[in-house]
Amino acid sequence: MFAFLLVIHAIIAAALVTVILMQRSEGGGLGMGGSPSGLMSARGAADFLTRATGVLATMFVLFSILLAVLAANHRTTTIDTSLARTPAAATTVPTAQPKGDAAPFAGGAENAGVPAGTAAPADNSAVPLAR
Repeated sequence: MFAFLLVIHAIIAAALVTVILMQRSEGGGLGMGGSPSGLMSARGAADFLTRATGVLATMFVLFSILLAVLAANHRTTTIDTSLARTPAAATTVPTAQPKGDAAPFAGGAENAGVPAGTAAPADNSAVPLAR
């Protein structure tokens, strides 16, 4: 039902755009000449397009509200997990065991102050590029 109403809403929107673009900027309607009386005279076309614009605009707003209410009340039981990513496994920095009373820190200037056996940074910003 929601898809059907959405298609109807798109048709109303396309019709509204068409009717608006058919109007002349100075209010002359289709800009066609013809007899001064009748439906398709300049004034008759302008009246028809003005009424059609009002009706289509009202329908567009009402369908927008209806679709918003239906979308808010629609409860889904499925969750899209197609974009879910699994977290990368943390890697440890290989270190040599310190001798004596030295504090156990990982070697290298980029890992200064990092305790041995802790996880390495997830990004590769500390790895120098090949030249």
